[in-house]
Formats: sequence, structure tokens, C-alpha cells
Amino acid sequence: MGGYIHFTDEQKHRANSVDLVDFLQRQGEQLTRSGREWRWRRHDSVTVRGNRWFRHSREEGGLAIDFVQEFYELSFPEAVTLLLGGEGGVDWNQTHKSTPAPRKPFALPKASHDMRRVYAYLIKQRFINREVVTHFVKAKTLYESCELSRDKSKEYHNAVFWGCDENGVPKHAHKRGIYTMGVGYRGNVEGGDPRYSFHHIGTGETLYVFEAPIDMLSYITLCPEEWRQKSYVTLDGVAEHAMLHQLALNPHLRKIVLCLDHDEAGIEATERLTEILREHGYPQVSVLLPEYKDWNECLKAKNGVAPIPAREHPKLELLPEVCGVLREVCTSLKSAHHPHDLLLAHYEKLSPLIANGKLAQGKEPAVTEHLQMMAAGALLAAQRQHRQMEQPVTMERLIGELQDSYRPHQDRGRLRSRADDLHQDITCLNTQYHTPGIRGPEDKQNLIDSYLRLALDCVKVQIFVSIESQKQHTETLCEKQCEQNCSGRYKLQTI
Repeated sequence: MGGYIHFTDEQKHRANSVDLVDFLQRQGEQLTRSGREWRWRRHDSVTVRGNRWFRHSREEGGLAIDFVQEFYELSFPEAVTLLLGGEGGVDWNQTHKSTPAPRKPFALPKASHDMRRVYAYLIKQRFINREVVTHFVKAKTLYESCELSRDKSKEYHNAVFWGCDENGVPKHAHKRGIYTMGVGYRGNVEGGDPRYSFHHIGTGETLYVFEAPIDMLSYITLCPEEWRQKSYVTLDGVAEHAMLHQLALNPHLRKIVLCLDHDEAGIEATERLTEILREHGYPQVSVLLPEYKDWNECLKAKNGVAPIPAREHPKLELLPEVCGVLREVCTSLKSAHHPHDLLLAHYEKLSPLIANGKLAQGKEPAVTEHLQMMAAGALLAAQRQHRQMEQPVTMERLIGELQDSYRPHQDRGRLRSRADDLHQDITCLNTQYHTPGIRGPEDKQNLIDSYLRLALDCVKVQIFVSIESQKQHTETLCEKQCEQNCSGRYKLQTI
């Protein structure tokens, strides 16, 4: 049997203790007060309070982890990782019969008697400037550890990057394997406080944020100008704790530059952290993406080593194409007299095609067409409401705002949860649309917001269907290639 991701009891407790109101708001969800609780607008039978939730229609509920598993359709490890802001667990072999060791109090790993392996690894293998390495060695926040294996037959040496609290007490450490063969070990020392990660604080007003210590040292090597006056912090993942803590401790830091990896996870984390920073009163946030996968890959390329290339976010790559087609559909339907009825008609045709959270085989083109018509109908209906409010807007502007509002880290879940989103959108729209009486400006604006939310959810489902179709196509090609290879080997053996 394969391994699975093990989380410590402390990590699971922290994940289950996450405030669901805060979590949902950071995912871009809308909540309304309902007595001492908050009602989730997208699932109006669901209320949350603190780290607890309850679905009144089914009389079921629980804590934060099973909430994310239920409504975001994630596995247990995925749910815990999401709630912890990207903080991972450790691989643990499921076939092992004993339970994991109890959580230990934090302690720095034993230091080696010299630093030669760390220097050789960071300078020769990672191309980090010797003076930069020496600075952190002298600051005693970087050293080489020497630890024995469980049977005490081998020594393991790692680079240790650590951080201390305001009193100089070590609170957190990140270990990075320094052996060049195979995939190097990396992980946080158990029991550490993630707020106190490896960092350097200078006198300038800008804080540069990185995923890992080697990324930070690589960037300093690439951009060494007056680096000691600047401030840097590592997240040891993509959680926000260390960044927010340094900002709280150092009021002179008002500008933040996010320097995370140039890949799908890094791009999503950058968007999420930008929102968190603005919520905490830091509007001056900028993004600096490395040319290659991360900053050390850029350093490798500079030194003649083939780098790992950057990877754009597949959803963000599809977004302009989906919105471009939507512009064409809106143009063809601009004379539609009843856009609200149009979108309802296509929703009725769409519903059976995505029933039970499964996409009917061979129906991807039909599903995409209905989603395009629904989104176009919603945008045209929103545009009509704007005209009635004597605030006319162009379709180009509406689609531009729709595209700008898309956030890949908020676009999660399988087809079932997306189908639920569409159902909730339609139910909400129908309630607002058929409410008797004359609509005031506030009612009209709420109706516009609901139309735009439906259009965005239609775009999300289109992107989901497109990506899933690409995956299925790739898997089919791989299966055919495998069959051909196996068939070729069989023929060769029988000749």
C-alpha cells in the first residue's frame, strides 16, 4: 500500500479551530447575520459560527475540516492543508502498524562541528553568494546539523534555517537536505511556531516574501544592492503567519513584495496573500514573479545550469479565451428582448446534463454552449438593469470586470458543488426577479450583483469542463500509447 500524508494532532486541532466565517470570507463567499450565527449566501440552509457549521435542510453539521471536505469536495489531507493556508503534513507509511510518535517540544537540531557541507551545497550546488551565506552563519540563523539515524548507524547533515522570538529564543526551524543525489529532504522541525520563520529585517519600508529560505538567499544573490537595509521573510510554504507577524512587529514595513514560485500553487498563494494583506490594512502590495520556476532556478540559469521552467496557471490561461467567446455570444444576442428568460431556458437544458455531479459523456460541447448562453443572458440582463438606473455600461466593461473578478484560489470543488452554485444562483435570481412591487436602486443593484455572480459561476464551470476534458483526452492518449507499446513488445516476443 502507498503512503499518505500524516498531520500532527496539533495541526489537525489548528485546522479544526479555524473560524469558518473568516475562512469563507477569504474565499470570497458572502455571509449574512442570522442571530448569533452567519448564514452562507451560496448555501442558504447552512449556518456557521466560529469553527462550527450546521446544514439545517439535512440536520447535519460539524467542525472546520469536515466542512471543507463536504463543500469543497477535498480529501482529508487537502482539507487540512487548505485550512492551514498551505502548511503540509509529512509522508507516513500507512502499512506501518504503530501510531506516529507523539508531538515533541520544539528544539533545534544538534549542530555539526563544522559548516563545510552547508557551504559546499549552498555555494557550489545552489550558486548562492558566499558573503550572503557567511552573513547568516555569523548571525547564527543558519548552521549545519548532524543527526543520527534511529539505529545510530548513519549521520544525516542538513542546512538549518531558524528564527527566534523577540527575546532571542529559538521558535522555528526549517531543515534542507544538503546531499546532491536524489530528491533532497526538506521540512520544518516539529513543534515550531510558524510565525517565527527564517528572516532578515532591515531599515527600509519594504518586506520581500518568499516560500523557502533558499529562494530568499537566491534572490539576495541576484539582487545584492543594499540588501542588508531591506527586509525579507520566508513562509516555509504559503501560509501567511510569518509574514503578518513580521509586519506586526515592524511598523516601518508598509510595502510588501510577494516573490513566490512561478507555478500554479505559487500564483494561487500570491492572490490569496494579496487579499489577506489588504484585509489587514496593507494596500501597497506588489508581485514579483521569477522568470523560471523559482528564484534558485533563475540563479542556476545564470550559472549555465538548465532551469526548471515557469508554469502559468492553467485556469488563468483559459480565462481570456472563455471571456473572448462570451463577448461574441453577447454581441449575437444583444437584441434579445428577455435575457432573464433566455438564461432560465438554458439552465433547464443544462441541469440534466450535470445531474448528480457527473458530466454526461460526450455532452461537453452542449454543456459549454448552455453555460455560454446563461452567462451572456446574465450579462445582458445586468446591462439592462444598469440602463434602467440611468447608469449605462458597455458590454466590454462588464466582461472586463467579470474577468478581473476571477480568482483561481476561490475556484475549487468538483462538478457537484459547482452545480449547487448554479442552482443557488438561479434560486436567488428568481426570488429577486419575481419580488412584487417597484424595485428601488438598492434592489436593482442587488439584482445586478446576482446576475454577475451567475455569469462568473458559469465561466468557472466552463473552465472546469475544459480542463477536465483535456485531462481525459491526455489519459486516453496515454492509454492508447501504452496499449501500442505493450502490443509491440508482445509481437516482438512471439516472432
